[in-house]
Amino acid sequence: MTLDRIDHADGDVALVGHLARPVTAPRGAILILPTIANFNPPMARRAQMLADAGLVAMVADFYGEEVRDFDHARALAGPLRETAEGYRRRLHAGLDALARAAPGLRLGAIGFCMGGQAALELARDGAPVELAASFHGLLDTKAPADKPIGARILVCHGDADPMVPREQVLAFWQEMDAVGANWHFHSYSGVKHGFTDPGSDARGMAAIGYDASADRQSWAALNGLLDEVFG
Repeated sequence: MTLDRIDHADGDVALVGHLARPVTAPRGAILILPTIANFNPPMARRAQMLADAGLVAMVADFYGEEVRDFDHARALAGPLRETAEGYRRRLHAGLDALARAAPGLRLGAIGFCMGGQAALELARDGAPVELAASFHGLLDTKAPADKPIGARILVCHGDADPMVPREQVLAFWQEMDAVGANWHFHSYSGVKHGFTDPGSDARGMAAIGYDASADRQSWAALNGLLDEVFG
């Protein structure tokens, strides 16, 4: 598949988004926040899936440079997430680029792993998104929500994900309740981190694993929410 290149910037950091458009009139626009590995074929596939569902979809660029390997990705992600302010500024740069590429359309954000955390950060920050969905995303934050959240929230979580233990889950629920957020939380028993990526099993990491059922069910949950929000 071929996605359109969307050049934009966060200050002096040049970024490149990758955009898929539906063949019919779009019903909304979705920012896809990728995994720590940034743009790659699995994220391009999700963009095309959303385009097939009638939405403009753009995969955001976290770093402004190509990721060589997992260690390189971790080295890039650490400074990016050092402060909530800097992290959220980078996320807003991507959302603004999507808004310019899809003028007049209502916006949403979804994310995977680190990207799931990023989608929730946009919602916490009051970004103009009508939904924020996290797939096996991190739920912690350096700046917990302290004001009402307008976005509908969907979290799809593997209960056997060691990166997001139950204490973090409970803290997230309490954070969302404290600001009156409209949230749905789907937890899949025995499911690990990275459950939407068929390549997870090949990585040889005990914390991650693909789960076809959780992959299907979580995407169905997103589509149900998309229908409610965007019609």
